[in-house]
Amino acid sequence: MENTLNQNKNINPWIVMIPVMLSVFMFALDETISNVALPYMAGSFSISHNESTWIITSYLVASGVIIPAVDFFSKLFGRKTYFLISVTIFTIASVLCGLSTSMTMILFARILQGIGGGGIMPISQAIIFEIFPKEKRAAAMAVFGLGVVMAPIMGPALGGWLTETWSWPFIYFINVPFGIIAFHLIKKLVFDPEYAKKQKNVTMDYSGFFFLCVWLLTLQIVLDKGNDADWFGAAWICKTFAISMMAMVAFFTIQVKKKKPLIDLSILKDGNFFFGTIVLMVLMGVMMASAAILPSMLQQLMGYTSFLSGLSMVPRGAGCLIATVACGVLTPKIGTKPLIITGLIILGIGGLMFGEINTNIALVDIALPNMVFGLGMIMAMVPMMNLSCSTLTNEQQTNAAGVQNLLKNTGAAIGTSVATTMISRFSQVHQMMMVGHLNFSSDAYTAKINSLAASFSANTDLATATHMAGMQIYNQLLQQSSLWGYVETFRYFGLAAFIIIPLVLIIRQKAN
Repeated sequence: MENTLNQNKNINPWIVMIPVMLSVFMFALDETISNVALPYMAGSFSISHNESTWIITSYLVASGVIIPAVDFFSKLFGRKTYFLISVTIFTIASVLCGLSTSMTMILFARILQGIGGGGIMPISQAIIFEIFPKEKRAAAMAVFGLGVVMAPIMGPALGGWLTETWSWPFIYFINVPFGIIAFHLIKKLVFDPEYAKKQKNVTMDYSGFFFLCVWLLTLQIVLDKGNDADWFGAAWICKTFAISMMAMVAFFTIQVKKKKPLIDLSILKDGNFFFGTIVLMVLMGVMMASAAILPSMLQQLMGYTSFLSGLSMVPRGAGCLIATVACGVLTPKIGTKPLIITGLIILGIGGLMFGEINTNIALVDIALPNMVFGLGMIMAMVPMMNLSCSTLTNEQQTNAAGVQNLLKNTGAAIGTSVATTMISRFSQVHQMMMVGHLNFSSDAYTAKINSLAASFSANTDLATATHMAGMQIYNQLLQQSSLWGYVETFRYFGLAAFIIIPLVLIIRQKAN
């Protein structure tokens, strides 16, 4: 492969990776860094916890809308110029997020941040594919994948520490110095090949862009609020979902029929790209959902602080680091597909290990399954990102990255929503199963309530002590049923990893 960038500019591609990965890390970090700080932000803006989740979803929706338009803006401004614009918008928006004094202001700033960040990931992925020859691409994509996965993992821990040490605005202010550094290094080190420079007579698919916005916005509303509203038991959820599906059909119809669409869907005809993207959608759904529910489980069921619950994700980062080294060493020896399948098996085992946890554990007991989870995630995701695009030309990379990242974002949103619903439903099922045993016909229940009532009666009358004993047992039941909801959800994560293994077998090992 002709390396246009390095031939013209004589720059080591690993040096070019520095500002590229710095930008990627900032964007991916902000997907999860707000998670543990939401209670503090809700208090600052006098809103409920449910309302505060829009701080996260507004960012995801805005970036999701922009991703398919990256190819258009890259042609309109030139890819390097658009990269610089994206980093600038993201950095300015980060300042506005930290300065926000109302819910309206933070939502505006987060949407602006998502608009800026949406262009970073696809452009970075395309640049990395171009600047490295094929024999070094696997190692480069391992570093890229490490940043994509590590940043969301580190987000809760870093966000919890910044929030407790200083205050929540610093989870956004931290982007500013890195954004400035990335801007100057991109300007100095990154250069466009001919096909990525500013083009004339570039047209915008306004109708496609409109239906894309409607589709993703309404879909995100359904995913965010569906569980609280009992999903399709609520008329407004049914209507909103219908609008979303009609907008999605209209969007894809326009993309297929229009001569100059917003995104070129013909790229999905490539078998490697199509099946590889499906696998990546599932992996992103599992990764983002698990990153959201594990800290939540530790905070709600075990009383962990925001920092400690975020810290629980660090062993997963250790697994990611080990997997990155393993990818570099094993790929030349065993090939890409065996490595992906091995990663999926390890990821599945990690999910099943999480399915064995209980409330009588310490933070260290979360470390091993979390490390296994991170090890399998990287071993599967990084080689798959490389393999899925291996049969595409350089000219197709920017568009391919846009399509793939759009679908991965959608997979992450769906995965997180499905996980939340599964926890709620499984908890209800187990609560119904267990509550039937809380009656005086059960010898175990009678013995337990008499024992607790005897200890409480030292400070109150027998009737009150018996009532207190019953409430304590019921609270334990609620805790156990909630734990079962999380446990079974983690088991389904493991099952999902095993189910997608046949898709990997369909993909060709070598490019034509």
